Amino acid sequence: MKRRLLAAALAGCALTAVGAGQPVHAASDQLWISVPSETVLPVAAAGGGASERTLDVRVTHDNTENSVAAGQLAVDVSEIAPFAQVSWPTNCVPESAVRAVCDFAGMPAGTDSTAAALLGLRALPDAGLDASGYVRYSAVAGELTAYPAETRVTVGDGPDLGLSQAADQHGLRPGTDTRVRATLANNGSRAVDRTLLSVYASYGLRLKERNSNCEYRDHATGTSALCVLDEAVAPGERYELTSALRVGRKALYERFDHSVLPYSDAALEEARGGETWTPGTGPELDLRPVAASQRAAVGEEDLDLSDNYRAVILDARNTADLKVTGSKVRGSVGDTVTARVTVHNRGPAWVASLGAGAAVATVRFQAPQGTTVVGWPQEECGEELPPEEEPGVATYFCRTPIYLHDKASHSFEVRLRIDEVVRGARTTVETLNDDPELSIRKFDPNLRNNRAWIVVN
Repeated sequence: MKRRLLAAALAGCALTAVGAGQPVHAASDQLWISVPSETVLPVAAAGGGASERTLDVRVTHDNTENSVAAGQLAVDVSEIAPFAQVSWPTNCVPESAVRAVCDFAGMPAGTDSTAAALLGLRALPDAGLDASGYVRYSAVAGELTAYPAETRVTVGDGPDLGLSQAADQHGLRPGTDTRVRATLANNGSRAVDRTLLSVYASYGLRLKERNSNCEYRDHATGTSALCVLDEAVAPGERYELTSALRVGRKALYERFDHSVLPYSDAALEEARGGETWTPGTGPELDLRPVAASQRAAVGEEDLDLSDNYRAVILDARNTADLKVTGSKVRGSVGDTVTARVTVHNRGPAWVASLGAGAAVATVRFQAPQGTTVVGWPQEECGEELPPEEEPGVATYFCRTPIYLHDKASHSFEVRLRIDEVVRGARTTVETLNDDPELSIRKFDPNLRNNRAWIVVN
């Protein structure tokens, strides 16, 4: 059975896979081909034609300090030609019925990818349900050569629900309302009688309605909802799905996730995950039709889960003042003392890295003079030793969780052995303010209190 993608993934959701194997090295860079790892072509729906699938092929490289020359992507569709029709984009020149070469633009320094080809695939009228094969790719750009990549293509008969990607929203004002609009479509060959919709709104957002055909669960990072939509969705039909949200006073880096599956009792129980959910009491959440087509036989399993889940970023114009406090400890030679370092979030916003999964704050420190660090939280802190050729002391980095509510704090306890009594020995504890995954400098209005001290004797 296919793995069901219902739970809102806080760490984000990868929708494409990079070609397998190792790239060929050239200069100080590596070239890659980024493609979907697999796709399913639906057979023709009753009374209609087969839906087209698109394969978005991109070329990427690792070292963005380098520029990459324009290049060529070779595409071989010989394995799928017996059961699929291929539509070549204008930048691809067919060399035969089953092979084409596609020109792609260069990548200037500072960029890491470029579009290479957008291929259209459609199952032939006589395609069998057991048909499968690979589309294979290779690419060169200047002196760089990518290791070949591939996409497995199969033929299926069933529904294929999908959500369009709503645009990210930036600069939202706390205390205002916004909406996330998406289109629910069935791109398969069979209808679904009911749809199971899974929703997640992060802590700084509030769902404006709690619908009676949904059930809800509030948790530390936000609110989740499971909704059963009774409208049947036939192949080719499209429905508008709108979610009304309140941008709360504590909002900063927010996200809204939603996903769809054909409804079944088993899918609903799996989505509940053994947690307690509370039914809503508001009006029912309904789908509004955008377009309609002829009804088809009802199916169960979704053919392609790659477009069933979408995440939308909603950033608010808000701040969060982080403050670091240290501690004073005292002891004699040979004693082991415990120093505490605390990161406070003084608000007004909460801070979360729900996509990258970065720590809200990373604090850096070294042992005070006359002491040695002999214990630290292994799961949260790491030790960086000086180079052998440059004797010195180790540096320690301790990371908070990926979210910190407003008015909340997180502490680290560090054990120090006193080797020598040095009056007023101290070390600075400070946050790293320029982490590219979550820059404190961008949301913290007061960096002066992001530094404190551990003082010994």
